[in-house]
Amino acid sequence: YLFPNLFISYLFISRFIYFLIYLFSNLFISQFIYLQIVFQALLAGALMLCLVVLNPMKLDVSLYPEDPGSCSCIKCMAEEEDPWFIIRYDIQVPRLMSSRNSNLSAYTSKWWRGLQNRPRRVNYTALVETLFMLFPDEEPYSDSGPDRCRMCALVGNSGNLEGSHYGPLIDAHDFVIRMNTGPTKGYEKDVGSKTTHRAIYPESAVDMDNSTHLVLVPFKVLDLQCISANLAFKTVLCFFFCCLLLKVMILHPEFIKYVYTKWLQKQGKYPSTGFLMLVFSLHICDQVNVFGFGARKDGSWHHYFDKRYGIFHNTPEHKGSVEFDIIEELHLLNKIHLYKGN
Repeated sequence: YLFPNLFISYLFISRFIYFLIYLFSNLFISQFIYLQIVFQALLAGALMLCLVVLNPMKLDVSLYPEDPGSCSCIKCMAEEEDPWFIIRYDIQVPRLMSSRNSNLSAYTSKWWRGLQNRPRRVNYTALVETLFMLFPDEEPYSDSGPDRCRMCALVGNSGNLEGSHYGPLIDAHDFVIRMNTGPTKGYEKDVGSKTTHRAIYPESAVDMDNSTHLVLVPFKVLDLQCISANLAFKTVLCFFFCCLLLKVMILHPEFIKYVYTKWLQKQGKYPSTGFLMLVFSLHICDQVNVFGFGARKDGSWHHYFDKRYGIFHNTPEHKGSVEFDIIEELHLLNKIHLYKGN
């Protein structure tokens, strides 16, 4: 972009000034040639000075959109210079499991197995091989680039969604990610009807159609065993579920530990499903809008679909106040937009 424009400008300006010099040189050829040489030297020097003064690092960002860290949005997730965000955001961490990245470091394996109250001896390698015999073995969402602007809505289960009328706005996103048992039927006006991904752990599993990705959050090895046995059983019984198998994804234990250590600074025992999906969204989306997180404006904590259920803000396992503080910090940094609802 820069060099062709400078060259064209050089040709145009030089030819114009040559014409002026010719008019005022009284047609003395020797004087014209002398002035022409002097002018060319001055112009070449000015051109070199401009190139030296321009910051090459700035040129690399603005002139080369092929940089894999960029996107077609106004602002991209990977293009962040805030120190608070940089020390937490690791673009290299594995997000979803595949047979190629399933090996765990000794530290990750020890931490992950420790989440189970009574760890059992499990042949992890054989278990992973079984899992990826049941559904495609791939690593999706590696398509970031200058032509992509993926907008994602992360929809929590907070009662602040009641009366929000966010439904059409939520459904307008490319990805709509929901957690656990949060329903849409009967609540479409406030929470929308579209679901592209639903994050669950075995105890929170719900029936889904074959257009929704199941994102398993394995907080323990037994969760992998459970999903493996469940999928194998349903594959034999139901052909319809075979279609659903194509949509299964497993959050990588390394990613769970990364969120716990880098983002939560090891506060609590492990991250909540909602917070894991928030950080996951930062890694697979270019713009993230967050709905249904936090208390209602009257300070009450409950699910939009069950007012009897009191949400515990802080537990020994989850530090909800810490997680929400981070969400608000991301909002202040314009990394996400937090819709606080009613």
